[in-house]
Amino acid sequence: MGDLTIGIDIGGTSVRASVVDDRGTMLDTLRAQTPPTAAALEHCLDRLVGELTSRWDAKAVGLAIAGFLTTDRRIVRFAPHLPWREAPVAEEMTRRVGIPVFAEHDANAAAVAEWRFGAAARGHNTVVLAIGTGIGAGFVIDGEIYRGSYGVAPELGHLTIVPDGRACACGKRGCWERYCSGTALVDTVVELLADGDWGRSQLAADVAADPGSLTGRRVARAAADGDAVALAAFGRFATSLGQGLAMIADIFDPDLIVLAGGVGAASGLFLDEAREHYARQVTGAGHRQLARIRGTQLGETAGVVGAAEVARQAIRSTARTLAEPGPESRPVSGL
Repeated sequence: MGDLTIGIDIGGTSVRASVVDDRGTMLDTLRAQTPPTAAALEHCLDRLVGELTSRWDAKAVGLAIAGFLTTDRRIVRFAPHLPWREAPVAEEMTRRVGIPVFAEHDANAAAVAEWRFGAAARGHNTVVLAIGTGIGAGFVIDGEIYRGSYGVAPELGHLTIVPDGRACACGKRGCWERYCSGTALVDTVVELLADGDWGRSQLAADVAADPGSLTGRRVARAAADGDAVALAAFGRFATSLGQGLAMIADIFDPDLIVLAGGVGAASGLFLDEAREHYARQVTGAGHRQLARIRGTQLGETAGVVGAAEVARQAIRSTARTLAEPGPESRPVSGL
């Protein structure tokens, strides 16, 4: 099975931890709700790693984190949906679990997984969008993650697409992820229900009976069943997605865009319509080559598999560095 590592995808609502082999196969998986405080979250991670390492000889842990990390990925500077602020997460978790822990932006982890094992395998300049609770993004150039000068690029989910629009956890208004995510689907359904009578909609009846039952997954299931409210919500979702894809094309000019994450896995509900909006709105429409747009091959597992791969590559890189001869043992050129 090669080197076994643990990948942990830490989302705004849930945590998934898996033992992953070097072919990207998940061998053992645990889940938990995301705790609200940093101390509770770190205890949760410690418990999950401890349970998995009691059953498997894992060499390292990778954390896929929805937030801003420093360029060395040791400090989580800010995470809109998580409690860490300027936190040395990798160092603290290494101390707690007793094996090396490496942190990565969750969308970068998904991009690594899709490029290594999935839909982005043949991309040259590839944008991977992880659409779940929010929107994360990774940009892969010939297999290398692009991080920007300070480690936070590309934060596409917080591009403004609706001036003075819905409030976002980042502190701005009208961010793309507030109109194109699992959370956004819920908000859109609430708005649609408030604006009109949807008659025979089962989703409307369910929400009226139990407002807490409304989730992005519930909207996706209802849309797959042909529910009118859910389909209308996905229509608005597709419009927003196409608008954002056009902006991405104008900025990066990628040859491939992969839609990953929990909502991305339901791309059959909105992708064709989003492609049409993208093709119409991109600058130079009709006079330029468009990026291929694919749904994920790894689905919701991309963050976990990518985090595990990041950890695997890190320990292999460390092993290679330690195996290299020191300066005193290297031959001197010209002698």
